[in-house]
Amino acid sequence: VKYHVVIIRADNKGEGGVLALMALVNGSRVARGLTPRRLMIVLGIFGAALLYADGALTPAISVLSAVEGLEIATPQLQHWVIWITLAILVGLFMFQSRGTAGVGAVFGPVMLVWFATIAVLGLNGILKNPAVVGAVLPTHAIRFLADDPGRGLLVLGAVFLVVTGGEALYADLGHFGHTAIQLAWFTIPLPALMLNYFGQGALLLTNPEAAANPFYLLAPAKLLIPLIPLATAAAIIASQAVISGAFSLTRQAVQLGYIPRMEIEHTSSREIGQIYVPSVNKMLAVLTIALVLYFQTSSNLAGAYGVALSTLMALTTVMFYVMSREVWGWSFAKAAAVSGSFLIVDLTFLVANSLKIWHGGWVPLAIAIALYFVMITWKRGREILSKRMMEKTVPLKLLLADLAAEPPVRVPGTAVFMYGSSDGTPPALMLNLTHNKVLHEKIVFLTVITEDVPHVGGEQRVTVKRSGKGFHSVVARYGFMQDPDINEILAACKGNGLSIPLEGTTFFLGRETLIASDRPGMAMWRERLFAFMSRNALRATAFFKIPPNQVFEVGAYVEL
Repeated sequence: VKYHVVIIRADNKGEGGVLALMALVNGSRVARGLTPRRLMIVLGIFGAALLYADGALTPAISVLSAVEGLEIATPQLQHWVIWITLAILVGLFMFQSRGTAGVGAVFGPVMLVWFATIAVLGLNGILKNPAVVGAVLPTHAIRFLADDPGRGLLVLGAVFLVVTGGEALYADLGHFGHTAIQLAWFTIPLPALMLNYFGQGALLLTNPEAAANPFYLLAPAKLLIPLIPLATAAAIIASQAVISGAFSLTRQAVQLGYIPRMEIEHTSSREIGQIYVPSVNKMLAVLTIALVLYFQTSSNLAGAYGVALSTLMALTTVMFYVMSREVWGWSFAKAAAVSGSFLIVDLTFLVANSLKIWHGGWVPLAIAIALYFVMITWKRGREILSKRMMEKTVPLKLLLADLAAEPPVRVPGTAVFMYGSSDGTPPALMLNLTHNKVLHEKIVFLTVITEDVPHVGGEQRVTVKRSGKGFHSVVARYGFMQDPDINEILAACKGNGLSIPLEGTTFFLGRETLIASDRPGMAMWRERLFAFMSRNALRATAFFKIPPNQVFEVGAYVEL
């Protein structure tokens, strides 16, 4: 109900996920208060950090649990489970650079076979012990929790894994739309999963010793061998969805300014959403392999998985409450009633899973906290750097007055100065003028701004302002799901009456060397971290797709 009926409608012009939800509130014309915006930023960034942890946990637990079927089918292969899992995971991450366009067509049929198989297995188990259907009545669960709350919490922590797909579903909203997701979920996965879970319950009522692995023990012995590769294929497909979601999340975070620029490759000429981020792929691969080696079994991983996802689900509910009040305009009573009912369930699961923090649950929290500090350090560092650069900025009117009094030598051609602010004069221009004593005939100040919406239409993409004496200011706006492209910007400028031929144009970029200092701003260690990330960020030349042989970088030292 929470994700498929309510949360799924909290989209930012079709896009879902915690960062899209955060941007929805921050970009709203209604929500002008600082408190909801700041709260959404904190929750959104930490939620994104938890999603990265999920991107490592899901492949680890999915593939490992599938391969563990070998322990039942052929016990002599028990010692090979970890190595087979690692081999599959290494292959999965190595395959990412090729994209899923070529094999995506088989994902659907494989999953249909998977859901049909688990549904039949579950139905067979139910027919052997129909009494399990009585579990539909919630009175059994309520009585159990009331009679033994302690054991009840432990059980809730164990069964939590059946609801962990909600966040991934919400994050993938932009790829499919809520109508398609709802139709697919209620017609295929939900019935199949319910039948299988009830079938496992029936098996446990008959044979409690089957608790070691009720899923595989539900199948007849002769079907175990074909079931294992099918389960592994389903696990790989589920892992692929989460990894692709991490790539999409990275693009959003880069465009919104929460992580450094990274190389982003498009793996399909037909599907713009299919991307590959090499640095994130390497990070997830290392984390996933480390998790498998550390936890060894899927049951051990389940504790860590539950802590991360239950925390994220609670954060999403709080963010939904803020959004429903600030953007949808819900009354306090309506927002509190809907969000409060969800939060009670979320917090119950969170408390149940928190019992596992000292049994591995701390691992995803540590990963998320580390990534959270990286993200807020980058965001705060960019703000401080922008402030330091603005301190050196000369107002354009003052520059034009100085040029009128003492005209410099003007050389033929066009110079494009890229600058993070649309106010003032780029420091790169002042440094170039100071050292070279010349200006091009046509000067263009180009600022690229990422809006809090997924997409900005072509007609709203570029605005051009003429300041006289050959000076022009261009502002290009993109959504957080779009990639800036210099060729596209120049073409849009021509449509606005400003012709900037790519050939013969020189692009001036600032290249700052950052120095940590004791000036007010951030702690020294965070300034050093920001400087390190800045040095290793993808060059603006590659990010904006500028021809490298037409770039002139102007260096400067900046004390943070």
